Amino acid sequence: MQGSQRVIDELKKLLAGELAARDQYFIHSRMYEDWGLSKLYERLDHERVEETEHADAIIKRLLFLGAVPDLNNQDSLNVGSDVISMLKNDLALEYHVVGALKAGIQLCEAEQDYVTRDMLKAQLFDTEEDHAYWLEKQLGLIDKIGLQNYLQAQM
Repeated sequence: MQGSQRVIDELKKLLAGELAARDQYFIHSRMYEDWGLSKLYERLDHERVEETEHADAIIKRLLFLGAVPDLNNQDSLNVGSDVISMLKNDLALEYHVVGALKAGIQLCEAEQDYVTRDMLKAQLFDTEEDHAYWLEKQLGLIDKIGLQNYLQAQM
């Protein structure tokens, strides 16, 4: 099926974001693991898997719409150097993804591509309700209990 070129272009932009999110979570999870922060490692590795699933859904939709996904094109990474910068960078990434997904949903509505819209709505829910919310909670915990107590709880 040949899809709307505007929707295809938007999906390609969203794919670039999901691939970057996957890779950023990948490196951050491995850094946490190396530092002995096993709880953070497990959570970020879980997020990496979810971002991979989001990318997979977009790839499948692009193929269905008659497009060839470009996995070489991805947004840049913001790798942190400590726990706080890593959490803040991941949260900034999720906020960016939220905005991009909302724009994609609006475009799909305008182009009457309701299947793609519903796929993006599911990803938006996951991004807002799971990823971003969890990151906000972690930064809030650090503010409440201090970094050292937070880090000890993540071992």
